Amino acid sequence: MIWLILGVLLWGITHLVPTLARPMRQTLVDRLGNGGYRAAFSLVVLLSIALMVIGWRSTPEVTLYQVPAWSHPAGFLLMIASFILFGAANYKTAIKRLLRHPQLTGMIVWAISHLITNGSTRALVLFGGLGLWAILEIPLINARDGVYTAPESPGLKAEVKGIAISAIIFIVVVFLHPYFAGVSPLPG
Repeated sequence: MIWLILGVLLWGITHLVPTLARPMRQTLVDRLGNGGYRAAFSLVVLLSIALMVIGWRSTPEVTLYQVPAWSHPAGFLLMIASFILFGAANYKTAIKRLLRHPQLTGMIVWAISHLITNGSTRALVLFGGLGLWAILEIPLINARDGVYTAPESPGLKAEVKGIAISAIIFIVVVFLHPYFAGVSPLPG
């Protein structure tokens, strides 16, 4: 479980640096350049993901709570919403008019989906840890960035295009999920 915990902590700390440690971030940008900082940030994030995958696969599944029968269909629906929210962070959308942080909100929905469908201690560490990070990140970014100005709504065509792209990515992830997570996310 130690690798899993280290991966979640490394993810959270790495993502909190731009929010809480702006002088440290600026020092790194000054030393490495903007491209070097982004490359280093990306490498650390990839390392955290690798640690989480290794930790997940090497940690025995110890049941913490039993998941109810309704959790798998509900979790699947929550995952669809999560992917729409993740996608909305990358283009102009009406969702951004309602939510300042659609990607972080999508991460919270993703975590809830996985927590209601997985009752193990390793699930609590991974999904609970990443969900907690996203919950903490939202008010910290709001405090750092100040007042939010919602973007203009892009119109129906852009909305449909964004949702279609999110749907395609969702389908690919559903197909690949058994290969990287060892279990099918499909209900039933």
